[in-house]
Amino acid sequence: MTFLALGYGDLALAALLLIANAGLSTALGFGLGRQLIVAGLRMVVQLLLLGLVLKLLFALATPLWTALAALLMVLVAGREVTARQRRRLVGPWRYGLGTASVMAAGMLVTLLALTAAIRPDPWFDARFALPLFGMVLGNTMNGVALALNALMEGVVREREAIEARLALGHDRHRALTVPRREAYRTGLIPIVNSMSISGLVSLPGMMTGQILAGVDPVEAVKYQILIMFVIAGGTGFGVLAAALGGSRLVCDSRHRLRLDRLEKVG
Repeated sequence: MTFLALGYGDLALAALLLIANAGLSTALGFGLGRQLIVAGLRMVVQLLLLGLVLKLLFALATPLWTALAALLMVLVAGREVTARQRRRLVGPWRYGLGTASVMAAGMLVTLLALTAAIRPDPWFDARFALPLFGMVLGNTMNGVALALNALMEGVVREREAIEARLALGHDRHRALTVPRREAYRTGLIPIVNSMSISGLVSLPGMMTGQILAGVDPVEAVKYQILIMFVIAGGTGFGVLAAALGGSRLVCDSRHRLRLDRLEKVG
């Protein structure tokens, strides 16, 4: 099976689908036409730039540049986690908690996959490390963002119950059990749903890409299973770190609920 290259005309033809939806949105007064066009243009520019950067990184093949690219991805992911919160922490932990959670979880599972399962030579080969880290980071980012948002909303909603537990002598860990559990469940919903429907409702993107590139379907499935397990592990660790860290930060060392450490966005 040979790889079928796409021309820019093929991309323009596919772009007509987006343009058609933007036109319908404008004609029907939904007001999303401009947003669709802008989002599409941003995607094209970002992906073209990414292609050029990856080509350069693959040619350099040095751990320093791979690490710098990974760090940039982490910083952007941390910013996105913060931007998706309706209530967020004030001070340095506003960005620090989400960034630390996605970075620690993403690096842990990516390094494990590279050194113990995939084993490229060298293990830091950007052709393997960056795409894998990007997939893990993107899914972990979504889970952490959902978990933190659910946690902070739950803390505010359950304020009276939490303060009652603290007054009865419970420490902050026990007092915040309910919102922390709900945050953990919320953060894992996307990856659980994704694993549940893989192969039945949808064909995962990585497997589809490998098959289109001419890889044997069975080998593509093996890679996809590995990636899904790695993504699930990273998401789970990241969500857990965010839920535990967030529940700790909304209380002080004297086990008092500190809603003054939260700010409402919008």
